[in-house]
Amino acid sequence: MSQIRIEQIARECVAVRLRMLNRVVTNVYDEALRPLGLKVSQMNILVVVALMGLPRPTDLGEALHIDVSTLSRNLERMKNRGWLELLSDDNDGRAQQVRLTSEGRQLLETAAGFWEAAQSQVIATLGAEMVQQLTTSSDRIRTKS
Repeated sequence: MSQIRIEQIARECVAVRLRMLNRVVTNVYDEALRPLGLKVSQMNILVVVALMGLPRPTDLGEALHIDVSTLSRNLERMKNRGWLELLSDDNDGRAQQVRLTSEGRQLLETAAGFWEAAQSQVIATLGAEMVQQLTTSSDRIRTKS
């Protein structure tokens, strides 16, 4: 591969830039939520469970666009912390649904203020126009899924 091609990839790769932005933005939210012992990825799971009511893990994974193993690890940790519970959805106990516990709902309510501070910091860093473009792009992806 030519040096020119390598430099073009380094300069133009969307994936590299998105991954870097993801790490920076995630760190802002994780730092804000750290006093609660919560990560933004876990908060997103709590939010989606609260919105969906009693989702099955597969539906939750699809909604969050995360793989089953990552979701399973997070659900187990969150269950152990008392934020979520897994309920049997059928007679033989194989199918499960995820439910927010009262502790999980309280944590989510408390986390909202911490999230707002992080959200303001991210908007100030990226700019409102960029945040709107991200929202538009993610909405477009959701409608194609």
